[in-house]
Amino acid sequence: MGIVIVTGGGRGIGAATSRKLAAAGHDVAIGYGSDAEAAERVAAEVRAAGRRAITVRVDVSDGAQVRELFDRTQAELGTPTGLVNNAAVSSPIGPFTELSEADLRRVVDVNVVGAFLCAQEAARRLGPGGAIVNVSSVAATLGSPGEYVHYAASKAAVETLTVGLSKELGPAGIRVNTVSPGVIHTGFHAGSGEPGRADRLGPTAPLGRSGQPEEVAGAIVWLLSDEASYTTGATLKVSGGR
Repeated sequence: MGIVIVTGGGRGIGAATSRKLAAAGHDVAIGYGSDAEAAERVAAEVRAAGRRAITVRVDVSDGAQVRELFDRTQAELGTPTGLVNNAAVSSPIGPFTELSEADLRRVVDVNVVGAFLCAQEAARRLGPGGAIVNVSSVAATLGSPGEYVHYAASKAAVETLTVGLSKELGPAGIRVNTVSPGVIHTGFHAGSGEPGRADRLGPTAPLGRSGQPEEVAGAIVWLLSDEASYTTGATLKVSGGR
């Protein structure tokens, strides 16, 4: 049905999205940051579902590497029809006054500059009927005080990117939307210094639990599908009510 690039596609929400895309009939280019084995496992699952897959190591904050991701996808799978702009990082949870400049710059480089570079390359290559889904976070509206305000701000930038691009690319027949997850059971929390964060915060959500990657992936795949053909500029929260 299509050829979709998924950044951060080897783990968590990206891996679940890659699997669901394959089940929906899409070929998948899996961009990953460092864990080649995880990316290859996901690619094997995509192939087992009868679809094609490639894996490409990419630092999305590097424009040359982003172009290489798209070039390889085009050469090995064909012209991409969709992008899932999912790659993101955070840094150890803590008060804003303790945030290091190095952590701030890394979060902005990956989450903001990286998302912009990938969206820009997609905008250059997608044709009518193409779609971009940017992965944000409810942190963008909640602010994440005492945890990672800089991460929340980076995701707010992603949501604004969606608004502007949806209007700019709409006349070309390209849709741009956001999925905004709440607290999801992924390895993200370990990287922030609290592996059990999803368990701790789950009961505080209106639905009484944290989410699973597959629940977010379902929303992403829907936004890429023809069923969402009149949906653009939207932010779909998959947050358990947060």
